[in-house]
Amino acid sequence: MERISYSRGRFAEILGLTDKQLRAAERKHQLPAREAAGERYTPADLSRYRQALALRPAARPQRRQLFLNFKGGTGKTSLSSAYAYRLAEMGHRVLLVDLDSQGHASKCLGLEAERYELTLFDVLVKRTPVAEVIQRLPLTELALLPSNLRMSTVELALMPLHAREFRLRLSLDELQEPFDFVVMDAPPSFGLLNLNALLAAHDLIIPVLADFLSFHGLRLLFETIADLERDLELALQQVCVVINNFNPTTRIARQARTALEEHYKDYLLGTVVRQCTKFAQASSEGVPISAFLPGSKGAEDIDRLVAEVLPRCLPPRVEEPIA
Repeated sequence: MERISYSRGRFAEILGLTDKQLRAAERKHQLPAREAAGERYTPADLSRYRQALALRPAARPQRRQLFLNFKGGTGKTSLSSAYAYRLAEMGHRVLLVDLDSQGHASKCLGLEAERYELTLFDVLVKRTPVAEVIQRLPLTELALLPSNLRMSTVELALMPLHAREFRLRLSLDELQEPFDFVVMDAPPSFGLLNLNALLAAHDLIIPVLADFLSFHGLRLLFETIADLERDLELALQQVCVVINNFNPTTRIARQARTALEEHYKDYLLGTVVRQCTKFAQASSEGVPISAFLPGSKGAEDIDRLVAEVLPRCLPPRVEEPIA
């Protein structure tokens, strides 16, 4: 996350302060002002300021949100990591769970998953406590539960184990740290790993492309949900479909969006994440879009996605004390 930084204006905007208020806070709390030309604020600065100024949002009952689509290529990982980072940037306490053996969610944050000795594999198979595997990040509101190539054998390792479908949920239930959100990024497949994720989740967020191939993946996913509701008492609190990488200039995309609105109107979010080359560039460089280019279409759409999803969650539970 060394590449993530903020200008003074953007830093004040994230905190909800004017420049004058920021200057006063820096003097009062002896915080490290970055006023010289070229100086930038870091994610660690953002956490430090929030702590000193008591600017953290009210705590919420934990919501576990799974980004999943059985169809690959829907931009799920870029979307979920950007969504998780933006929540943390706003002050919510977030655990990002990378379920993919390729560690792409980690890469979207500029992290190398292969260097971690303990991963989600140890949590699911060896019952290592989640707290021992979590990776702490400079933005302290965000933590990572990583995966790497060791996860490629997790399906076989889980097969003979007791309560194999519920091991992720049970592990997260044992976690004492009060995360507001657990955001899970899943690979585009179905097996014991994604079954664990579905049974651990409160909310399912399904990124889709505005093309007609997406309908097959959606139908299969909804059929799977229905089977799990019957056989394993799956009880998702909400299922949301979000159109991703939308290009309104093509007729096929417009027609597919209309078809999605017709067939999945009860699930389709109003937010549409537009096609944005800067979004893809940000992910490839390991910088979330809200920090990479906050004025871009991608950053604006992530803000809209957060603003639409948050009210669907349970209301705040506990107010943070004012310093």
